[in-house]
Amino acid sequence: MTSAVPAPRRQLGNSTLTVPPLTFGGNVFGWTIDAPTSFLLLDKLIDEGLNFIDTADVYSRWMPGNEGGESERIIGSWLKQSGKRDQVIIATKVGMAMGENKKGLGKAYIQEAVEASLRRLNTDYIDLYQSHEDDPFTPLEETLEAYAGLVTQGKVRVIGASNYSSPRLLEAIEISKQHQYPSYQSLQPHYNLYDRVEYEHTLEPTVLKHGIGVINYYALASGFLSGKYRNEADLTKSPRGQGVKRYLDGRGLRILDALDQVAARSDANPAQVALAWLIARPSITAPIASATTLAQLDDLIAATRLKLDPDAITLLNRASNLPWQS
Repeated sequence: MTSAVPAPRRQLGNSTLTVPPLTFGGNVFGWTIDAPTSFLLLDKLIDEGLNFIDTADVYSRWMPGNEGGESERIIGSWLKQSGKRDQVIIATKVGMAMGENKKGLGKAYIQEAVEASLRRLNTDYIDLYQSHEDDPFTPLEETLEAYAGLVTQGKVRVIGASNYSSPRLLEAIEISKQHQYPSYQSLQPHYNLYDRVEYEHTLEPTVLKHGIGVINYYALASGFLSGKYRNEADLTKSPRGQGVKRYLDGRGLRILDALDQVAARSDANPAQVALAWLIARPSITAPIASATTLAQLDDLIAATRLKLDPDAITLLNRASNLPWQS
C-alpha cells in the first residue's frame, strides 16, 4: 500500500547533501512543457518535499529553434519569482556540445559554462555540478582541478559524474585522493528494471565500494515500464513510441506482467511499482523521473511512498532476469 507519509531523505554519496528518494528530471522544461506548466510542477514538487531537480546546460538544444539552456532558464525564472532557492537542490551538467568550441571538460570551458549556467539559473551556486559525459580528450586532473576551484569559490557545492565507465570513475576517485581535489559523489547511469546488465555487473560494485550516490536516468525505460506500450499498435501513442520497440520482446512482456501483479496487490500502477523497485535497491539514491502534468506528478509522489515487500521484489527480479540469470 502507498503511505501518506513522505519518504525519508537520503545522503547523496559521502556529501553534505540530503535528497528525497526521487530526482525530478528537468529535461521536460522548455521542451514538452511551457514555463507556466513548469512553474506549477515545481511548486507542487517543493510542497511534496521532492526538491531535487536535475537539469543540464544542453537541455533542450535538440528541439528545433532551441539553443540549449531552456530548462535552466525556466528553473531560474521560477527561482526568481518564487524566492525558494533555499528550498531546492539544483543539479545541472556540463560537457555536451553547446555550439562550436563549446563542449568538453577542459578547465577553461568549465569556467565559462558554469558562469552561463549560474546566470540562467538566477543563482550564485549550484548544489550538484556534473560532468555530463566522459571527455577522453581532457586529462581527469584538469577537470577535477577546475571543479576544485569552483568549490573553493562557493559556486559549486558537490560534483558528480554522468555516463562514466567504472574504470574512469575509479581513476577519477584516485586522482581526487592524490591531489586532494573534490571527488565525484554521484553517478548518473542508464538503469531500470529492463536495462540491468551494464549497471549491475560493472558500475554497481564500484559505487557500493566507494559510497557513491546513484541518480539513474531512463528509470521507466522511456515510458515502457508504465505499461503504456504493450504491443506494436501502442507504439503510435507517442512520438517516443518507436524508441520503446526494442522492449517489446518476451522478457519485456514478462516484466510488464510482473508489474501488473505487484500493482494490483499494492493499490498502485506499473510506473509507481517500477520506480519503487529502483528506490528499494540499496545502491540507488534517487532515480530520475519526469512528469508533464500534475496527474503524472502524483504518480511520482506515490512511488516514493510505496513500500514493496520482499516477495514483490523477488517477483520483479525474476521476471527481469536474463536467461542465464534465471
